[in-house]
Amino acid sequence: MDFLISNAYAEGAAAAPAGGGIEMILMMAVFFAIMYFMIIRPQQKRAKEHKQLLDALSKGDEVVTGGGILGKVAGISENFVELSVSDNVTIKVQKQAITSVMPKGTMKGA
Repeated sequence: MDFLISNAYAEGAAAAPAGGGIEMILMMAVFFAIMYFMIIRPQQKRAKEHKQLLDALSKGDEVVTGGGILGKVAGISENFVELSVSDNVTIKVQKQAITSVMPKGTMKGA
């Protein structure tokens, strides 16, 4: 752990060779690996799962939006989804706003 603390030498003493280049590169590589496995990789995994969820949407699925709206899919277009939230009430939301698909029959209990 000498690479974290620089050495102090007495005045007039011969200076020791200043290393640390390899150690600094190694430390940066370790930090990048930690960030990759703790931040970047899980985020990519969540994004992939969300894309699969949106691709698998079909008419009649019961879904929840990011704002907490529970509805049944009445129609799907490229970027928008029509949700039937009540009798004769249909709203249009962005496809990306859908966060999860609920089990069938969830709306009857709500």
